[in-house]
Amino acid sequence: MDEEDTRDFNERCAQCSEVNWGLTDGGGFYCRSCHNVIERTREVVNTDFITNSRVQTISKGSKKQEKSEGGCEWYVCEGFQLVLKKQVEALEALGVHPQMKDEILCNFWRCYLQKSKQAYCKRPAAEAVKTLSVCESSTDVDSDPERPSVLHLLSLSESEGDLQTDCSSFASSVSKVSESTSVYSGSVDGSLYLMKNQKEKLRMTMPMTLSFCYMALLWMREPITLSEFLRFVVEGHIPYLNVFEHFPEKMKLCGLDLKIFCVESWPVYEEVFNKMHELAAYLDLPRFPDITESCFLHPDMLCMKYLMEANLPDELHNWTCRVVKKIGIGEVDFLTLMPGNKSTRKVKYDVLAAAVIIVVLKLLFLLDDRYEWLLSEFAEERNKNNTEGAHYFEFKRWYEVVKHSLDVKQKKLDEERAKYLWRCEKPLFYSVKKKSKVLKRRQMVVNLQNQFGKLSGSVQRAKKPNPSSFQLSWSEENADGSCFHGHSLKGVLQEKCGLLTAMNPDYWLCTVKLCNEKLCGHLAHYREVEFPQSYHFVLGLFSFLLRIQPSYIHDEVCMIEHKLFNKKLYKKLKYNTVLRK
Repeated sequence: MDEEDTRDFNERCAQCSEVNWGLTDGGGFYCRSCHNVIERTREVVNTDFITNSRVQTISKGSKKQEKSEGGCEWYVCEGFQLVLKKQVEALEALGVHPQMKDEILCNFWRCYLQKSKQAYCKRPAAEAVKTLSVCESSTDVDSDPERPSVLHLLSLSESEGDLQTDCSSFASSVSKVSESTSVYSGSVDGSLYLMKNQKEKLRMTMPMTLSFCYMALLWMREPITLSEFLRFVVEGHIPYLNVFEHFPEKMKLCGLDLKIFCVESWPVYEEVFNKMHELAAYLDLPRFPDITESCFLHPDMLCMKYLMEANLPDELHNWTCRVVKKIGIGEVDFLTLMPGNKSTRKVKYDVLAAAVIIVVLKLLFLLDDRYEWLLSEFAEERNKNNTEGAHYFEFKRWYEVVKHSLDVKQKKLDEERAKYLWRCEKPLFYSVKKKSKVLKRRQMVVNLQNQFGKLSGSVQRAKKPNPSSFQLSWSEENADGSCFHGHSLKGVLQEKCGLLTAMNPDYWLCTVKLCNEKLCGHLAHYREVEFPQSYHFVLGLFSFLLRIQPSYIHDEVCMIEHKLFNKKLYKKLKYNTVLRK
């Protein structure tokens, strides 16, 4: 049949100069000698037979869909959008409301694409091809109806409306750019993305995906703090490290893409926090939903959580609430995020709550390596003769119990981080030429690992445990008395004018004068040798729970102290100035 259809076509093949043509399934001509396919298709000469015969349709396929080796053209912004999709799906699996994905995070991402001129905008007609950025070139593929759109990777609940991207006139320009860039990366615009100087824009990075997710969590007022969110990321419950393993097979990742999507460091609290605020201001977001007393992010609620996790008496919660109310850090206007408002301080909700607890411990126990031990001796004597009622809280006993548990947890964490393999299971290659070597080498490694595993009888990795909000758990049912939740503070309190006040009349300030945070980067400077060991231990405890540097908690402690003792401190400084004159 092929010979009858191709016998009238006598042109020589441009590749091998042979005249040996056959027909493809789509009706095109191909050379049987060298398998070269040409654009010529079979022409229908007489249409009278159409009603009584079968006609083969010519399928062109989706435009620029298939690349070499079975891959398809994809853009960097598509990769980041897929990462966001995987991360928010993981958060939904942890119990976050589904509204966060389709209504909140999706709208934030749309707004970012529009602000950075990656989508939902009209490109300037006079812009040169050489200035094409990642997003300006990525929108060309959205005009193809047969290809899944970049903007539909996230499930959208509402219609697109009038926001349409008009970049079809630049199709030829984009194809030229893709030809030059795809050699160095799997994505079309990998090299342009790294070369483009975008100081005026917020260039998308892997840490910024976490900032997007935290911004959506904050908007939803979900009961997840930033420190807890980053801990879930490190533990592998939320895709971030080696997230490109979740990319579809058609999205080939190689070359410069690895510099964009490959992460070889743990996420940093300050970086994610600051980028989130920059994003909120860049997107011109309105005032976030109010954080009220019933919200989990309110200091009163978070203090209750951290008191339980730090194994401290429940009675301390009354004191933390008094401090929060006294200095006004529980007010809605103080806690609620207002993007772009430079006059308001950026609130770190988890760090703020930990600092309040530390200030209360200093109010009651002083934490000067002397007074808290004297109170412990007094409480120990009272507990020996106390046969009924709650035990008096012993700071010394609490220190020993918590330090032992903290050392065990810290050692385990250090070992896990030291043993962490940054190599992913999915083999990576920086160029197509080296792909075969990388795959072969990877297969040899896997085979050797399996053989050594069988010989040594090693046990397979246990299934990852479900995430928990508490890293240190204490049960009152333990007979060893290691839980201090129900212990009393009578040994450190006295009744005065119908109110319970601290027996300790003194208080030492961490710093007398605060630094300029914008210029110095910190409100105060923390050096361990300059502070008592008890204070350092408490800082280290909350530093472990929040997985941040102790200096950040120390800054919040200094801020609270100056709010709490501002008038007294001002009078003291003024009095000293008068004496000097």
